Amino acid sequence: MEELSPYAKAVIELVRQIPEGKVMTYGAIAYHLQAGQGSSSARMVGQVMSRYGWMSPWWRVVRADGTLPRHLRADALANYETEATPLYWRQPTKVDLRAALWEPTDA
Repeated sequence: MEELSPYAKAVIELVRQIPEGKVMTYGAIAYHLQAGQGSSSARMVGQVMSRYGWMSPWWRVVRADGTLPRHLRADALANYETEATPLYWRQPTKVDLRAALWEPTDA
């Protein structure tokens, strides 16, 4: 297995910290990592997650609108149900960001 870059390690470690039933967006992860890792973007986070997301609770990282790519939704929904992640009742494949968004603390 290839060694993860420091940036990839930081992304995966942050995703592992997201509590059950909560989510972060790709952009929020990028914003949070800018302070410690320098340049970061939602696209860079997405690239890390597409390669190494299996090492983390990947379903807790969503797009800015609260959705996941279509091919991930079925697997994510099973996890959302188990973790009681708040979803929109009109669109049950979309996380209710107002209720589920998690902000890490830098303690």
